[in-house]
Amino acid sequence: MDITYGELAGLIAAGAFLIFVLFLIPVLLKVAKTMKEVSGVVSTANSTIATVTDDVSALSEQVEGLLVKTNTLLNDVNGKVATIDPVFVAAADLGQSVSDVNNSTKNIVSRVSDLSGKTSKAGMAASILSKLHSKKKSED
Repeated sequence: MDITYGELAGLIAAGAFLIFVLFLIPVLLKVAKTMKEVSGVVSTANSTIATVTDDVSALSEQVEGLLVKTNTLLNDVNGKVATIDPVFVAAADLGQSVSDVNNSTKNIVSRVSDLSGKTSKAGMAASILSKLHSKKKSED
């Protein structure tokens, strides 16, 4: 049995391919295991995303309802504030009127005290003159 160089080269190539396949099998098994894990992670991520999407949708609906109620409440408060505004304007006007009355009272008191000071001086002078006149009559 004689082997030619071509057959020997084919035999060496077949042996090398067998060794290559033997080293490639564990790599392919690890790749398959990794792909299963990736598939599981992707499946978990998809279910988590679906859950989060449902939660966000429910939360969005609740927020929308809350915003509608808030807008309604704000409109109601604005209407009531508009109703109460004249009361505050009237209170401010009343405060100004009280201040004006207070200033007028101070002015009147000041004038009366000035007038009473002048009146008391005139009264004292009249009293002195009356006493002098009484003395003069009693001496005569």
